[in-house]
Amino acid sequence: MPKYIAIVLLSIILGSCDSNVIWSESKSIPNGFWSKDTVLNFSLPEVDSTAVYNVFLTVRNTNNFKFNNLYVIVAMEHPFGKKVTDTIEYRLANPDGTWLGNGMGSVKENKLWFKEGFHFKESGNYNISITHAMRNNGEADGVSNLEGITDVGFSIEAIDQE
Repeated sequence: MPKYIAIVLLSIILGSCDSNVIWSESKSIPNGFWSKDTVLNFSLPEVDSTAVYNVFLTVRNTNNFKFNNLYVIVAMEHPFGKKVTDTIEYRLANPDGTWLGNGMGSVKENKLWFKEGFHFKESGNYNISITHAMRNNGEADGVSNLEGITDVGFSIEAIDQE
């Protein structure tokens, strides 16, 4: 357990060195089992509606994750009620099974694109909700408890406009 804490702290320290990050939040998945009914909610702070941003999803996984990709459903609720929902597939491993992402030991962190060059056009707070949408091949029902995802985060980075 101390090794895991050291890895998380190192990730936070290294991530905080990036001056373009204007907001970041991460949610832990209890015991590394992400229930299909668990919705991860993020309340984004109000940002400059005239600026352009890159928005990322961050996922930490362990060797217990049995897939090479991750399907998530991300819903963004705008300040005046409009809701946009995306189903996105992210690749977390190469075809040979080696993990993508950064990290030492059995925990890997992937910084994944959500929106590139995005304008938060409406002033106010945006809300994000994330659920997993994983299924086993040939099965209609989703994976009820997705093993091996330890944390999911969301971040906003300013784009340097010179």
